[in-house]
Amino acid sequence: MSELRSRRTFVKGAGAIAGGAVAAAGMPSLWKPANAAETIKVGFISPRSGPLGGFGEGDPYVLGLVRKTLAKGLVVGGKTYAVEILDRDTQSDPARAGQLAKDLINTDGVDVMFTTSTPEVVNPVSDACEAAGVPCVGTIVPWEAWYFGRGAKPGAPSPFKWTYCFSFGVKQFYDQYVPEWKEIPNNKIIGVLYPNDADGNAIRAHLVPDLQKAGFTVIDPGGYEDGTSDFSAQIARFKAEKIEIFNTFPIPPDFATFWRQATQQGLTKQLKIAQIAKTGLFPSTIEALGPLGDKLLSGFYWHRDFPYKSPLTGVSARELADGYEKETGKQWQQQLGASMSLFDTGFAALKASSDPKKKAAVAKAFSTLKTSSMVGKVDFTSGPVPNVSPTILISTQWLKAKPGSKYPYENVIVNTVTDPAVPVGAKILPYNS
Repeated sequence: MSELRSRRTFVKGAGAIAGGAVAAAGMPSLWKPANAAETIKVGFISPRSGPLGGFGEGDPYVLGLVRKTLAKGLVVGGKTYAVEILDRDTQSDPARAGQLAKDLINTDGVDVMFTTSTPEVVNPVSDACEAAGVPCVGTIVPWEAWYFGRGAKPGAPSPFKWTYCFSFGVKQFYDQYVPEWKEIPNNKIIGVLYPNDADGNAIRAHLVPDLQKAGFTVIDPGGYEDGTSDFSAQIARFKAEKIEIFNTFPIPPDFATFWRQATQQGLTKQLKIAQIAKTGLFPSTIEALGPLGDKLLSGFYWHRDFPYKSPLTGVSARELADGYEKETGKQWQQQLGASMSLFDTGFAALKASSDPKKKAAVAKAFSTLKTSSMVGKVDFTSGPVPNVSPTILISTQWLKAKPGSKYPYENVIVNTVTDPAVPVGAKILPYNS
């Protein structure tokens, strides 16, 4: 697991939460229903500031909807419980993520933990919960980076009793990439820029061999450290090898640095396909690139055109996106659906448990959980490994918006092979077109 560099500026404090349910320090005020016998304490940890802050940008809005839905409590087994959600910002620091989890467990006494967005957040939070015997569910981390990155071994029994993850994995990336890369004529030479971190190492170990078996030549200059400021050596190698496909899994600031240098040094002129992941997920990161963001392909784990809705709040995908834009004035972004799905899944397990105040009962409920969510099906009984439920991943393309549009870029769905129920919006365009 990589440590984020000190060059990054961290913004302290979580800010105000939608609906006024939380004070600036992140501590919720709790209105306890008159008929509530006990209170379920839920910890929620995500990155709201720092280099990964784009992931948490929509969390205040989602938290507002969830708190409003649960204002009158949660009924489990005919008994009404008050619900208190204690949300925390990791400030994009893995060490802080782990410490926040320990504080919520030891000081605040949470009954269950929810966490999301990259191994730098989900892994240390999961480790703290596993050590303390607190049920935890995470999402938006390639499940291989979560499962094997935390010490599990292929073919061996799961070492995890308390922690669960529902998210896409290498198979979903492969199923997404290979068909679409064949849609655009190219020389099948891929340049990969994978960091030396949990995401990069998992993708390198599990995706690259499959791409090679599919007939692609993979040019890998090796892992780089988060915070690298000069990518000239990698760019020179990619140019010399005449790559026409580019694939990367960096944190957003590193991709912006690389992409500007790649443009300045002429690499982007030879590319037919520019496929990014972990970065390019949100409008803010694409807008920061200016014209360089046009026609970038990005994997999406949720889109406003998904045919699913939140069973917890009753909100549809389109309603979630439109409501966010109306309330904040910002363009919708995909983490809205993922964060909502985390609450859908977590509260489904609490409802399915024999007693939401008994940690072992909640953990057992996760192990047998089959439910729906804003991102689609979640099923912990049929995963490729224990404690894991793979979710879908579709491919989208960022395109300059049409004249008169409110936002500079629009995001269109171009490949839904992992879930044909999701509608395709357009054909893929080559990067240089």
